[in-house]
Amino acid sequence: MKPVRWGILSTANIGVEKVIPGMLKSKQIEIVAIASRNKKRGDAAAKKLGIPKAYGSYEELLSDPTIEAIYNPLPNHLHVPLTLLAAKAGKHVLCEKPIALTAKEAKKLLKVPSNVIIQEAFMVRHNPQWIDIRRRIDKGEIGRVLSVHMMFSYHLVDPDNVRNLPDIGGGGLLDIGCYPITLSRYVFGAEPKRVTGTFDRDPVFKTDRLMSGLADFGDGRHLSFVVSTQGASFQRTVILGEFGTIEVDIPVNAPPDQPNVYTIKVTGKKPKRIEMPVTDQYQLQAEDFGRAIRKKTSAPYGVADAVQNMAILDAFFRAESSGKWEKVKK
Repeated sequence: MKPVRWGILSTANIGVEKVIPGMLKSKQIEIVAIASRNKKRGDAAAKKLGIPKAYGSYEELLSDPTIEAIYNPLPNHLHVPLTLLAAKAGKHVLCEKPIALTAKEAKKLLKVPSNVIIQEAFMVRHNPQWIDIRRRIDKGEIGRVLSVHMMFSYHLVDPDNVRNLPDIGGGGLLDIGCYPITLSRYVFGAEPKRVTGTFDRDPVFKTDRLMSGLADFGDGRHLSFVVSTQGASFQRTVILGEFGTIEVDIPVNAPPDQPNVYTIKVTGKKPKRIEMPVTDQYQLQAEDFGRAIRKKTSAPYGVADAVQNMAILDAFFRAESSGKWEKVKK
């Protein structure tokens, strides 16, 4: 496959530290340029990562006719505006999660030209670990899945960090609560009917620093999760079936240099610890996106999927205000 030529919007840490290094491992990917509103920062990132060009504005990068695809890791409030600008310039866009601040904002992306591919960057759905787990569930190895439970936490109290700025989409639910929602939809192969949750907000930042959620998928299937931006660094997922469990050691930030590991326990059988081959989920995500651009495959997750994820997040925020169960609006 002819390599897809990429441009990177911003020098955000997620891009510089994780996504770009993963993409650079691939022969199917050519990173042409990176943009920053601070040209010196852009030059430094380009030099560090071996990227040929650095632009001093996002608009300059988007006007580069040699670039086919954009990776957008900007702060949450800039996801939709810059993705729309990129689409207007004829670029395909892989946009970091959450794709918007609300489902209403995300729906603006439904109006982009049909020849432009836009996808929300949930790398976990491209990780062989989760693909294998879904295969085992579909085969019925633990029986009908009843519940998905996830804990995901990190400790961040820097007042200037974008994750602690509520007006631009900071807070735990938008930053990491989107993962249990996405993964439970993936595991169940279904959508939640209603949700509820409890929130604890930082008295200074006003962001949700601790959030616990419950989602009802119908037919006796539940998601429960806890996310925190001011807790100990931790993540774990347990999937409960009728006859067994699947425990995922590192469900989200799977390391790119060692095997991804999960354990399957079936009643009456010896537990099996599964080690997947060493892979970089960020590399695989970008390669899958590139194959869709080259029309080798269809894009597995489009804007409609991202809008649905935002609608579920919206429902959790409504539950914070109402203190009740809230239906997921379509």
